[in-house]
Amino acid sequence: MAVYTEVSDDALRDFLALYDIGEVISFKGIAEGVENSNFLLRTRRAQFILTLYEKRVRAADLPFFVGLMEHLAERGVTCPQPVRNRAGEALGTLAGRPAAIVTFLDGLWVRRPNVVHCGAVGGALARMHLAGADFQLTRANALSVAGWPPLLRAADARADEVAPRLRDESANELAFLEAHWPVGLPAGIIHADLFNDNVFFLGETLSGLIDFYFACNDALAYDLAICLCAWCFEPDNAFNVSKGRALISAYERVRPLTEAEVAALPILSRGAALRFMLTRLVDWLNVPPGAKVAPKNPLEYRDKLRFHQRVKSAADYGLVR
Repeated sequence: MAVYTEVSDDALRDFLALYDIGEVISFKGIAEGVENSNFLLRTRRAQFILTLYEKRVRAADLPFFVGLMEHLAERGVTCPQPVRNRAGEALGTLAGRPAAIVTFLDGLWVRRPNVVHCGAVGGALARMHLAGADFQLTRANALSVAGWPPLLRAADARADEVAPRLRDESANELAFLEAHWPVGLPAGIIHADLFNDNVFFLGETLSGLIDFYFACNDALAYDLAICLCAWCFEPDNAFNVSKGRALISAYERVRPLTEAEVAALPILSRGAALRFMLTRLVDWLNVPPGAKVAPKNPLEYRDKLRFHQRVKSAADYGLVR
């Protein structure tokens, strides 16, 4: 979460007058993350998150995200629910941006996940995949292979300012993935961004999933690869095979992987690492003046990519067959 767009008192008052959520007690920006402007909104009835959609989120995709959160909740996935205004609309406009209010989930995100946390995430991811199987709306993954060349072009002139030869290393990996990217894998709704700060826990009990604004239709195993990148590395970027085994095993107890998915997991993981390295690189080099945002270091994902390049099979991630 982050704040790119400031909201004036008058604009906020006019926007909230459309809702029946109670008298406002406090309103403050949330300065984590990098994608949208987010605010914690407290009223005398409850707490909410107010989001202004920025950057990579297209207004035309918002009905997909709103519908998906409602669909998943109906099928038992704990996630924020859009709050509809008095006219029954979940989307509005605030400070010149598309905006929505969603319910607040209790819990904290875990900065140093353990094996139990990783297992909980694997099971939750598989249940989300099954719950989304009959969702009728579709959205292409704008940040799959075809979306990576524009990211590299946006950063290549300055990439080597971040690390020597980063531009060439990225270009070589992109060429490899374009030539070897798996096709025909089981597909459906994926979260596509299930990082630590998008999963809430109460102790070691998973209490909810948030931030579905990259959700799309793509290979289900690609979502698992993203989670391997996000959850199973230590602070020094060394892979923890025990965490990987816990995550994959819990996923397979709910939704077993096909042999094709198992074979593709190393390539999918390389793609996941490159995707997040490139988006972080673009963000690192293009922080808007005055934005209350802390860009994330792209070199974390360069290191993870180098690990995935050495992987021989899914057994290296802890998969046991």
